[in-house]
Amino acid sequence: MSKVAKKVVKAAVKRSGIAKVNHGNRLETFIPSGKAVAGPPLGPQLGQKNINIAAFCKEFNERTKDYKEGIPLPCRVSVNTDRTFDLIINQPPVTYFLKQAAGIQRAAMKPTQEVAGKVTLKHVYEIAKIKQQDPTQSFLSLETICKQVISIARTCGIQVVSKLDAQEYREFLEQRKLIVEEELKDLQAKKEARMLRTA
Repeated sequence: MSKVAKKVVKAAVKRSGIAKVNHGNRLETFIPSGKAVAGPPLGPQLGQKNINIAAFCKEFNERTKDYKEGIPLPCRVSVNTDRTFDLIINQPPVTYFLKQAAGIQRAAMKPTQEVAGKVTLKHVYEIAKIKQQDPTQSFLSLETICKQVISIARTCGIQVVSKLDAQEYREFLEQRKLIVEEELKDLQAKKEARMLRTA
């Protein structure tokens, strides 16, 4: 847009009384609960938005003190012109809850070809109830959120079942642990081979 066009638009907005929307001073990030610190990666992100880093870290840590430490929390920060900020902290992501419910550390590397873990429909319902508390999800029905959770579970390689036998699942997790160890060894070997090629 040319300078003349920008001036014309500014004048039209001023005459009409429409409030200017500032899209540049928003920040969306994941911060571990109770671990907001001024260092990287959070400090530089806040510094770019001209936010008082110490005040932000203090407020975030205070508001997340009831959570278990280290849980990744999606945050939305809106920065005002006077360097104050509005902080919205959402519930942890669905993938976090699914992995906790399935008792696994990492999702499947090939979700359509392998099963990383299993959860029941009750787990899906409980996760959906928690996620419904988020401002972005509050207008959705519980059924819609349940369908979203099932879809996310599928992309993680987590199977949703109606019933789960504890003994069978324990055996499944032990076998899965061996598979994950093999995958990690393969990844490490590939990394080392790539480093040798670039050196």
